[in-house]
Amino acid sequence: MGTIQLLLLFSMNTFLLAFGIDNVENYTWHLQQAPQLLNRRTITIEPPRFEAKSKFLLNSTCGIECQRKLPLPTVSDLQSYLSYETVYSNGTRTMTEVNIKESDLKNEFEFAKSEGRSRRRRRRQVFGLDSRFSISDKHFITSYPFNTAVKISTGCTGVLVSRKHVLTAAHCIHDGKDYVKGAKRLRVGFLKMRTKGGGKRRGSKRNKRSAKGKPRFQWSRVVRTQVPKGWFKGVANDIAVDYDYAVLELKRPQKTKYMEIGISPPVQNMPSNRIHFSGFDNDKPGNLVYRFCTVSDESSDLLYQYCDAQPGASGSGIYIRLKEPEQRAWKRKIIGVFSGHQWVDVSGAQQDYNVAVRITPLKYAQICFWIHGNYADCRDG
Repeated sequence: MGTIQLLLLFSMNTFLLAFGIDNVENYTWHLQQAPQLLNRRTITIEPPRFEAKSKFLLNSTCGIECQRKLPLPTVSDLQSYLSYETVYSNGTRTMTEVNIKESDLKNEFEFAKSEGRSRRRRRRQVFGLDSRFSISDKHFITSYPFNTAVKISTGCTGVLVSRKHVLTAAHCIHDGKDYVKGAKRLRVGFLKMRTKGGGKRRGSKRNKRSAKGKPRFQWSRVVRTQVPKGWFKGVANDIAVDYDYAVLELKRPQKTKYMEIGISPPVQNMPSNRIHFSGFDNDKPGNLVYRFCTVSDESSDLLYQYCDAQPGASGSGIYIRLKEPEQRAWKRKIIGVFSGHQWVDVSGAQQDYNVAVRITPLKYAQICFWIHGNYADCRDG
């Protein structure tokens, strides 16, 4: 898609929000106090084998109707699901158990208690008219918000959420039983324009051509990964997909502008009920692909939507744009992680859909702690 078309698209969306379908005054980031996940103890466990194969199509046995019939998790359940593994680049692995205050769970089940919107879902990966936009213009692809999208060396996408941290899907590095082979030497790629004097041969013709050409991936090593225990087989069982998220810590901080995380509001509080994300879909190698779509249904932990996507987009950061409290400025925040295209058993038949894991208050507290290392910076989400 050309530069002029992309500008027209964004301008049209802004116009519709300001003067059309939605009243912008109704769409504001409402900060709420996040719960605390207190680390109870951390133990060292045996190093991972790194023998699993990467999977881009996930199988789940419990769809949204099924999840609505499940009892709400107890405090003990949540403490088990939100305990987490940490793996370091030297192969060391630890398990951290957490404590949760029951008084902090009021907002966590806000959506679970409701019946939801229950719209009829359609089969959707990519069919008919492809609604994705390839971001090819070098000025767009290396500028915010598109430059926050990163490539994971295992074949997925991630999003930069601090100068040193990337949020992605857990299945991009772990299959539920073991870490995937590529996670042993995990790297994160940033699309950047090469500088004229970059490389070993300063000022060479090759470097001059690269500076004028397309952006290229510059790779950064990952020194630590963190995955919630709820993702592991035999822990959360039918609702494991609710914990399909992970945080990767980079060896060196990036100068690239990152996108902050936020607690996901109800869908009706999203402008036009719409979400956005950019990823590196496998059918468009080397290209960043942007898309937006309407959320069709929601549960307390998942967003069901029809965004066109292909394998490779898994792990993309789902974001929305709302007004800052008492300000005229609008701000984008990550409110979920694109898990991908999944098959579930619905009324005895297999049905496919696209799903994203939403950032709930508890997940916000956990991800924020992984990023900052303390809860003082994670009280308001």
